[in-house]
Amino acid sequence: MTLAFAMDWLNLLFRWAHLIVGIGWIGTSFYFIALDLSLRKREGMKEGVLGTAWEVHGGGFYHVEKYMTAPKELPDDLIWYKWEAYLTWVTGFALLVVQYYFNATAYLIDPSVLRLMPSEAILISVASLGAGWLIYDRLCKSPIGRNTPLLSVCVFILILGAAYMFTHVFSGRGALIHIGAFIGTIMAVNVFGVIIPNQKKIAASLMAGEAPDPALGAIGKQRSVHNNYLTLPVLLMMVSNHYPMLTGHPHAWLLVALVLIIGGMVRHFFNRHDAGDELGKFWWSLPIAAIATIAAIVMTAPRDFSGSETVSDATVLQIAQTHCAICHSANPTYEGFDEAPKEIELDTVANLHRYADLIMAQAVQSDAMPLGNETGMTSEDRAVLGAWISQQK
Repeated sequence: MTLAFAMDWLNLLFRWAHLIVGIGWIGTSFYFIALDLSLRKREGMKEGVLGTAWEVHGGGFYHVEKYMTAPKELPDDLIWYKWEAYLTWVTGFALLVVQYYFNATAYLIDPSVLRLMPSEAILISVASLGAGWLIYDRLCKSPIGRNTPLLSVCVFILILGAAYMFTHVFSGRGALIHIGAFIGTIMAVNVFGVIIPNQKKIAASLMAGEAPDPALGAIGKQRSVHNNYLTLPVLLMMVSNHYPMLTGHPHAWLLVALVLIIGGMVRHFFNRHDAGDELGKFWWSLPIAAIATIAAIVMTAPRDFSGSETVSDATVLQIAQTHCAICHSANPTYEGFDEAPKEIELDTVANLHRYADLIMAQAVQSDAMPLGNETGMTSEDRAVLGAWISQQK
């Protein structure tokens, strides 16, 4: 068994696990925020109950009560929703290690952006994830944290600043996946470092016959709401490496700003709908999301090469053999590849015709390929490829 084969299986298993536990975490986040917003005060509620909700699912009816701090007694089988968040981060970081740290030269580093040693790139990665949480946590604990609109703007600026930094340090793919990891780390540590510890303190006070501190619940709720609003943007960042129009854009950090706006506005619309607010109070969120989406589409519009000079098959084949065939051939020479990725071979004119649309997306409209641009493919080479592909249509 080769190392490449073993790493492929680790990549697959960690990715699968990350997907499974991530669905669980996102599902509970969406559910509990919707539940919290749907609570209503009703006659005959128990002492200390803030509100109740009636739900139907799977042929059964459910009656849920929420206490303002905690009831006078707690059952032994109290369910804690935490492992979904913990395992989402653990599997995500493991995937980051397998995909980007072990292949830093190919996936994380782009010499045309910044020349780094693998160890330097990994150190920057780890340090930035930790620094992001520390800055975010300080913002929440400062007086800014008591002003929700101001805090939202500051967190937006923090993420945008990280996006700008990542896009000027790492490759396109590495940058956007790190923005997702940056946000995901904030969300996971919110659960591990704030929400669950505060809940445990409340439970401990109750068991000791003391009145729980209401601030603990309020702080936990604040972080939970933050996680809810960040979920949609982080999901898109995590799948961004499938879309070179995002990862290969020269101003990808501005696209991140639009993604934050789109995700936040869509999430706000559904949250206020779940809360039962009148449409007139939150209708504006969807138009803002639509405008941001249109702006992103305009920013990523493909370049037109139809008016370029005629390019010969021999010229484009030479470019492909220099920059593509080291990986995409019957016998790759690039270290770590035993066969052409996705079985795409680009060492003949016929195959260049066959995969023209993929080449256009990956190597012309963006610089996602070659990996890490190790072969030093120039913008002129990409323009020649684009002109040749346009000629074929």
